[in-house]
Amino acid sequence: MAHLNHAVYGWVTPALSYLAACLGALVALRSTRWALLSEGRTRRNWLVFASISLGGGIWTMHFIAILGFSVSGAEVHYDVLLTVLSLVIAIVVVGAGIFAVGYSKRPNLALPVGGLATGLGVAAMHYLGMAAMRLPGTVEYAPLTVAASIAIAVLAATAALWATLNIRGTRAVLAAAPVMGVAVCAMHYTGMFAVSVHLTDGIRHTTAGVPALEFVFPLAVGFGTYVFVSALAFAAAPSKQNAQQSVFLGPAAPLAPSGSGYPVRR
Repeated sequence: MAHLNHAVYGWVTPALSYLAACLGALVALRSTRWALLSEGRTRRNWLVFASISLGGGIWTMHFIAILGFSVSGAEVHYDVLLTVLSLVIAIVVVGAGIFAVGYSKRPNLALPVGGLATGLGVAAMHYLGMAAMRLPGTVEYAPLTVAASIAIAVLAATAALWATLNIRGTRAVLAAAPVMGVAVCAMHYTGMFAVSVHLTDGIRHTTAGVPALEFVFPLAVGFGTYVFVSALAFAAAPSKQNAQQSVFLGPAAPLAPSGSGYPVRR
């Protein structure tokens, strides 16, 4: 069995991956808050932005952490198509959960259903990303550890959806985002510890896929663009004092009474 290193660059990749998860959670929480204070296209667009933020944040966390993963005695490459597909799955399944709770008239029912679906989807994203791994040998998974990682994913997704519905103030969001970041990272590293690799004797290199470092430039550009767009979105967000027209098209609804998660109907 080959030796696996989950932190080739020391604390750098775990720390950056955690920050990515926290940023995605922070933007998603605030975006969903604006969505619940809005109607029509404005609500839809804020929910889309929240889905991209949380799903993209989870995937970015996963891939930054993968940059620090290595197998002793072998090169590790990744299939580009499967890697990109894992990003799409992350955004779609998280979006399904966010839209389920964002539009449901029975959030108490939508929350566990959405959390289960989203958690299973996030786990699928993780293991699809791992299936994209190409190396000269075979990869095996410990079933109990995989089950634990899936359970963590479901719990983390349910907690994230609950937070999008219930976290209101800026201080509460700033407190919740790091907790969500811990949950996402816990799922990832639990899944990674389920992995064992058996190398083929005498073979070190593989011609399939591309090295993980070749994803760094597009990842950096994409992440930088995301941060810039997030800043613009927050600058255009409706204030509590007024419901102005935003760059997300359409007027925001009047604010709901204190303690309510839904807008007042005109």
